[in-house]
Amino acid sequence: MKLDILVFASHPDDAELGAGATIAKCVAQGKKVGIIDLTRGELGTRGSAEIREKESEAASKILGIHARENMEFRDGFFVNDEVHQMALVRMIRKYRPDVVLCNAVEDRHIDHARGSKLVSDACFLSGLSKIDSKLEGDDQWQDPWRPSRVYHYIQWKNLEPDFVVDVSEFIEKKVEAIKAYASQFYDPNSDEPETPISSKNFIDSIIYRSRDLGRLSGVQYAEGFTVERYPVVNDLDDLN
Repeated sequence: MKLDILVFASHPDDAELGAGATIAKCVAQGKKVGIIDLTRGELGTRGSAEIREKESEAASKILGIHARENMEFRDGFFVNDEVHQMALVRMIRKYRPDVVLCNAVEDRHIDHARGSKLVSDACFLSGLSKIDSKLEGDDQWQDPWRPSRVYHYIQWKNLEPDFVVDVSEFIEKKVEAIKAYASQFYDPNSDEPETPISSKNFIDSIIYRSRDLGRLSGVQYAEGFTVERYPVVNDLDDLN
């Protein structure tokens, strides 16, 4: 299946937190969207890898995405080397997305920036014709494919976005998808240890950060992204 947009996430729930409303908006526009989680989030303080797998399935249904896979890289310890790059090259060539969204270029969790660079490097390598790849169990060589655009969503840190997406009609869908990860976020009845993302302040921040970014952009709610190269427009009328 060819996808229009492929979203990479170091952990299950990263995609929903960073770009959930944008994903929901793109799906509503008729675009085919998939998510690839790099790890199972097995080092998370709360919940377990098995629980998070079920939660990601529920979140995927809420967002209406067309595909989701997990690379099962080691949470906290995956590296940006040839083995991991080639694993992602195979996924990029499998789904042939025009746009890739991936983790923040800088963030609190070490896996986020590492995953961001790994995905970016794999997108470049995937376009090189002299790199051969096959999917497991398939005898057919994959054709080279390089996404035309790679964008990085914003996570814990308040990075300055290079552009924003108006997600005013989809912020509730984003929150619903995030809350599917019940083991990870605010639950006053939970007896699990507190984490930086399990507080009520954090779950509230999903709304007020998007509202503030919308305020600065002239819309009700927005999600921000950074770019690797300058976007090109045909004329000034393409800019809002």
